[in-house]
Amino acid sequence: MTERLYYTDSYLRDFHAQLVERSADGQTVYLDRTAFYPTSGGQPFDLGSIGGVAVVDVVDEDDRIAHRLAAPLAAEGGEIAAEVDWARRFDHMQQHSGQHLLSAVFEELFGLRTVSFHLGAETSTIDLEGGTVDARTLLAAEQRANELIYENRPLDVRFEDAKEAQGLRKASEREGTLRIVSIEGLDRSACGGTHVRGTGEIGAILLRKLEKIRQSVRVEFVCGARAVKRARADYEALTKVSQVFSASLDELPAMVAAQVEAAKAGEKARRKVELELAAYQGKELYGNTAPGADGVRRVTQRLERGNLEDLRAVAQNFTAQPASAFLAILNDPPSVLLAASADSGTDAGKVLKAALTEAGGRGGGNARIAQGSVPDRAALDALLAKLAI
Repeated sequence: MTERLYYTDSYLRDFHAQLVERSADGQTVYLDRTAFYPTSGGQPFDLGSIGGVAVVDVVDEDDRIAHRLAAPLAAEGGEIAAEVDWARRFDHMQQHSGQHLLSAVFEELFGLRTVSFHLGAETSTIDLEGGTVDARTLLAAEQRANELIYENRPLDVRFEDAKEAQGLRKASEREGTLRIVSIEGLDRSACGGTHVRGTGEIGAILLRKLEKIRQSVRVEFVCGARAVKRARADYEALTKVSQVFSASLDELPAMVAAQVEAAKAGEKARRKVELELAAYQGKELYGNTAPGADGVRRVTQRLERGNLEDLRAVAQNFTAQPASAFLAILNDPPSVLLAASADSGTDAGKVLKAALTEAGGRGGGNARIAQGSVPDRAALDALLAKLAI
C-alpha cells in the first residue's frame, strides 16, 4: 500500500521514499510513499522526477500508485529521492480550489449543482444542472467568488467517518474514512485532490464562456496565474484590433459593430448587383442563341475550376425565357448543373439524376434546375457523353 503524502501536505515538493517494486523494463516504479498525485477526480497527475528520472504519468491502482518514468530507473531498491514539479502542482491547486469555490457559489446563489469537473491544460470546466445559466448568472457568480477570495477564507482538510460526515455539498457513496476539504463558512466536500491553504491563494477567478452539453451547462473558467495570463492575452489581442480600427479599447465594441453592419450592407448591395448582372447576362445570352430544329435554345458553358454557383443565376435567368436549356460544367471539382424551362421538354432533375447514378455521382434537384458531382474527370466526361438536353 502506498502512503499518499499529498493527502496531508499539498505543499510538499520533495521527499524520500523506499523503492518497493519496479517493472522489468525499469520504467514503472512503486514507492512506499509518494507526494505525486495520480489522475483522479478531474485533476491531472503531477510531473517531476524520481531518482533523477522524469515522471511522465502517475496512475492510481487502488491500494498503490504507479509512477511511469521517461527512462529506466537505475536503482533496484533502497531509499530514493523524488521531486514534484511545483509550478504544475500549484497551478492544479489553484484550479481545483477555485472549482470548489465556484461550485459552492453557484449552489449558494442559484441552486445550481456541479455534476462534473475537468481540469485542462489551459482552462477548466464545470458542468452545472438545476436551472438556467446566462451572462448575468456568470457575472454574479464571478463577483461573489472573487469577493470570497479577497476574504482569504481558510481551506481545511480533515478525515471523517463516512457515516458521521454531515453538511457535504454532495453526498459521498464511499464508505469508511472520507477526506473532506472545507472552505470556512461556505463548503464541505469529499475530495482527494490537492488544494491551497486559503481562498486568497486561488488568486482570481475569471469565468469565460458557456456551452450547452445535453442536460447540463458547461462553464469554462481560469484561476490564479492562468487568469492573469489569459487576461494579458485578451488585452494584447484587443489592442491589436483597436490599432486596426484606430480606436480605443472602450470604443472598440461600437466600432466593430458598425463595421459589421457596413459589411452586411455592402454584401447585400454586392449580391443585388450580381443578381442584376446575372439577369442581364442570361437574357442577353438567350437573345444571342439560335434555337435548334425543335425550337429550343441550348447553351453549354464549361469552366476549368471555381464554383457552379457563379453560373446558377445566369442559368436560371436564361431558362426563365421560353423553350430553353442551360448546361454548366465544372472540371475541378468535377460537377455539373442543368437548368431547363418549363416548356423545353426536359425535366432537369430526372435527366441529371439518371446520368449521375450511371456515372457513380450524386446530386439532384427539381424539374427546372438540378446539380450534382462525380468522383473524377473521367466520370464527368462519361456523364456528359450520355447527357442529352
